[in-house]
Amino acid sequence: MSDPSSDTMHTALRAAVAAAGDNQSRFAAAIGTSQQMVSYWLKNGRPLPGEFVLRAEREGFGSRHNLRPDLYPIDEVAAA
Repeated sequence: MSDPSSDTMHTALRAAVAAAGDNQSRFAAAIGTSQQMVSYWLKNGRPLPGEFVLRAEREGFGSRHNLRPDLYPIDEVAAA
């Protein structure tokens, strides 16, 4: 399995914010951070930090496997 790229994880973050109606404030409030932090991640091509991944998944903004495949890889045996 190849390592997930930073671009792929940043794209997943952009999709998660889009799932919140493209509303950074709504996304931030749902995962327990500030809109300013979300803006910083988006502007600087950052992935969603690991401590927010499970909250984002619980709120319906994407799966942990898509948001941070480096932290939550899909088990290749289960996928086969």
